[in-house]
Amino acid sequence: MKILFATKLHLISCFTNISISKNIFITVFYIFLCHEFLMKMELFESKNALDQVLQRYRVDSVSIGFVPTMGALHPGHISLVERCCKENGITVVSIFVNPTQFNDKNDLANYPRTLEEDIHQLGLAGCDFVFAPPVKEMYPEEDTRVFDFGMLDKVMEGECRPGHFNGVAQIVSRLFDVVRPDKAYFGEKDFQQLAVIRRLVAMTNQSVQIIGCPIVREADGLAMSSRNVLLTPEQRKKVPVIARTLFACKEKIGSMPLDELKKWVVTQIDSIPGLQTGYFDIVDRNTLQTAVHYQENALQGCIAVRVGTIRLIDNISL
Repeated sequence: MKILFATKLHLISCFTNISISKNIFITVFYIFLCHEFLMKMELFESKNALDQVLQRYRVDSVSIGFVPTMGALHPGHISLVERCCKENGITVVSIFVNPTQFNDKNDLANYPRTLEEDIHQLGLAGCDFVFAPPVKEMYPEEDTRVFDFGMLDKVMEGECRPGHFNGVAQIVSRLFDVVRPDKAYFGEKDFQQLAVIRRLVAMTNQSVQIIGCPIVREADGLAMSSRNVLLTPEQRKKVPVIARTLFACKEKIGSMPLDELKKWVVTQIDSIPGLQTGYFDIVDRNTLQTAVHYQENALQGCIAVRVGTIRLIDNISL
């Protein structure tokens, strides 16, 4: 591959000597680079095939980093992949829309699926292996396991979406069994999910290190989400109020009772036509239980907002 790449560079060098324009040169060079990255990356649909390849790296003690996703990748996902690439010898990314974590069949049906574009982005980000299995590969038979996370999955998202986190635990545990990563990377936008996965790893005595990565936001503050592409232009103009209100909440924390602050946040969101707060809570960062009093550097504000048929979540450290 290195010889092939050197040959490409030699060809480009030759092109520059025949008065090729700078813009064309840059375009050709970019295409060659894209091709080189994509040639490096491998796509797997079979658990056994991926395991056989990864076993070669395990034997040589090469660190394996893992980023599980449901696809429809955005810059937030890519930031996880890039960090994973920097911190590990090999990077594996899964793309799998997990049916067991959806309690709304319409939500599952409407979830964006952009596999071809996702693969292209992952190649450019430096990913080594993509695992994109069919449903039958991950669930050859029904998964009847029920996980007990105490109160972690009974509040906020867990209360609004019964069974959601049990489905997340089912698929993440299966993916961990396949990849057996040294480190796994998750975005902090799904703050409650991150807490549940950390508990899952502790419960199952897995050696994987869970790395939480900061929320990536659009220029107007909106937390990046695969569901953002489902917003209409009019809805998209309105939703930055979610982040603005959370930022304002952070400024106000400690200046009024928490109950009053929570009411203020809900009022701000719900005053925008078309937006409806599902919940907003200020919780202990570790237990996710509702906080009664302000504790510096110990609380998290977590929110879910319905925008038409679309549901957006966000959170902020308080």
